[in-house]
Amino acid sequence: MKKNKRNRSNYLPALSLINAVLFAIFSLSVFAQESSPVFKAMDVFELEWASDPQISPDGRQVVYRRMGFDMMKDKRRGDLWLVNTDGENHRKLTSFEGNETSPQWSPDGQRIAYVRRAGKEGAEIYVHWLVSGHSARITRVEGSPSHLRWSPSGAHIAFAMTAKSPPPVLAKRPSAPEGAKWADKPRVTDRLYHERDGSGYVEPGFSHVYVIPADGGTPRQLSDGNFHHRSPEWRSDGQALFVTGNRSEDWQYDFRNSEVYTIELGSGNIQSLTSISGPDDSPIPSPDGQWVAWLGFADKRQAYQVTHLRVAKPDGSGMKELLLSLDRSIDAIHWAADAKGLYYQFDDKGRTKIGYVTLDDRSEIVADNLGGTSIGRPYGGGSFSVSAKGDVAYTYTRPEFPADVAIATPSGPRKITHLNSDIIDHRALGETRELWWQSQVDGRDIQGWITLPPHFDPAKKYPLLVENHGGPISNYGERFSPEIQLYAAAGYVVFFPNARGSTGYGEEFGNLLYHNYPGEDYNDVMDGVDAVIAQGFVDPEQLYVTGGSAGGIMTAWMIGKNDRFRAAAVIKPVMNWYSKTLNADNWFYYFETRIPGTPWTHPNDYLRFSPISLVGDVTTPTLVMVGLDDLRTPPSQAKQLYHALKYRKVPTVLVELPGASHFIARRPSQLIDKIDHILAWFERYKDMETVPEETLAP
Repeated sequence: MKKNKRNRSNYLPALSLINAVLFAIFSLSVFAQESSPVFKAMDVFELEWASDPQISPDGRQVVYRRMGFDMMKDKRRGDLWLVNTDGENHRKLTSFEGNETSPQWSPDGQRIAYVRRAGKEGAEIYVHWLVSGHSARITRVEGSPSHLRWSPSGAHIAFAMTAKSPPPVLAKRPSAPEGAKWADKPRVTDRLYHERDGSGYVEPGFSHVYVIPADGGTPRQLSDGNFHHRSPEWRSDGQALFVTGNRSEDWQYDFRNSEVYTIELGSGNIQSLTSISGPDDSPIPSPDGQWVAWLGFADKRQAYQVTHLRVAKPDGSGMKELLLSLDRSIDAIHWAADAKGLYYQFDDKGRTKIGYVTLDDRSEIVADNLGGTSIGRPYGGGSFSVSAKGDVAYTYTRPEFPADVAIATPSGPRKITHLNSDIIDHRALGETRELWWQSQVDGRDIQGWITLPPHFDPAKKYPLLVENHGGPISNYGERFSPEIQLYAAAGYVVFFPNARGSTGYGEEFGNLLYHNYPGEDYNDVMDGVDAVIAQGFVDPEQLYVTGGSAGGIMTAWMIGKNDRFRAAAVIKPVMNWYSKTLNADNWFYYFETRIPGTPWTHPNDYLRFSPISLVGDVTTPTLVMVGLDDLRTPPSQAKQLYHALKYRKVPTVLVELPGASHFIARRPSQLIDKIDHILAWFERYKDMETVPEETLAP
């Protein structure tokens, strides 16, 4: 394969003050920016962010999960905090020190149910009384309760939890003599899905829905059978639950499909409301009991499909789809109190938004810039809730700060928390700018962003660092990212593109990678690199590239296609689709969606889209990094790249993070390790000339 060599000829080549008062203000602002230190690695430990904000029924208070890092234990922590919607009376909800999640207001707004995980106790459901300020545990269960939901009367709480099943046994081991120390018994598995990245081996069992009195007692299991049931929601009369599941006999292999069911509390009768082949999830009944809404699509076995909003009568009749003209995936929904419409969340061109749609399909935007909960890189996410009065509380972010709690207003967000004013307000951060360019492949408009080094001087020439996002069915955008800020603080212009296949641009754009991955997304990124160079403040001879997961695939693909980059950092990549597909925790997911057929029916296609096929053309010094507990892109994938480059005498190093899963930067020290090793590697090759090809092994 012919490569694109470095060639300079190929690259695309005063604020006035109104009066003395404005000049003084401007001067003070510049002085403050110039005098502030830049964001540094240890600042990561000081970051805090809000998640899961739940507004009270009367719209006066918000309970949310206040997240941060524990420096001494090197892990994430999360406690529940309460704040008035005017920003006053901000305080911790309980006196407990533990991992508190899933807050839910009672219908009368006097109690909050939540899950607390503490030591040997495990995960249990608690109820907090606002008047007395006391919390009490109401369960003693072996599993981990989730998705708590109060009954309309406030007398009961529904939840989901996995009930363990006995593992299969093929042979019974004879009894060991007293005092003998035999090896652990064999582990026998007969399930399609039996391991999960970040958790390891999945114990046999099925997720079921339960109901428990709100003042404590014995949980009653409502669902039955060897099927998974999730996301319970109460019918308005309190006599039944809506749930999501797949009760077909072939459910293991029909894993893309799910239906919405009702379960009657009295009889236990289970009735299906939906029958479309594809995922039907997140059922929510309207407050007046006249409708049930859910999210889903008819599965066409594509790389990407837009998730639609559907509503129907409680018996499943009269189904209709809303927002079809939006051409964006709906991620979350909440009914308005008057049942005349729904609030919904979606990604659009690198920003996450909240909209409102009526039952006759008239819509408007309510809030913008949700997110800031994906600490690390600038991915989407975030969440919101709605009061009975129509007040909307949500996680609000900008490139300058992680998620705070905000209230949506007609004039924009009203922040009611300022979780990082103690650190972010005293750091000079890199400015983030939006950038659009045209694909040289088909003329499509492609979007990305650049973050400039703090104290940026447009007259200077800076090195460029390209950060490719994972997924690839995901997106980067205008959100806070400590990784991006630390790269910028090290003196790089950081470029993070949304190439074709990214979400937030419609189904057709996201599905361009169907049986074509990697494909022209490579061209989109390289066209973007040239667009950044054309801005005039990047040194075209100082280009660097990195990315993790699908971003690692793209990085490996890029250095196999050209040698314009001085150095690369390939993080947790897939190098060989043939070996990855049958090894990863989600191995069966890729059949027929990303690549045609299976590895044994289409081996040439699996090799054609594997970056290992290009490794003989790589001359770029390359760092390879992976977590040793990664089940999504197993360490053997990274080693294939490292060993191939080592054999060919291409400068390379393998960095393995003990105890790290695919979420390689879950612990703050690992996030810092990742960034520091990438920067150290790039710094090593700042003055490097192109590696002479004659020194490389074939």
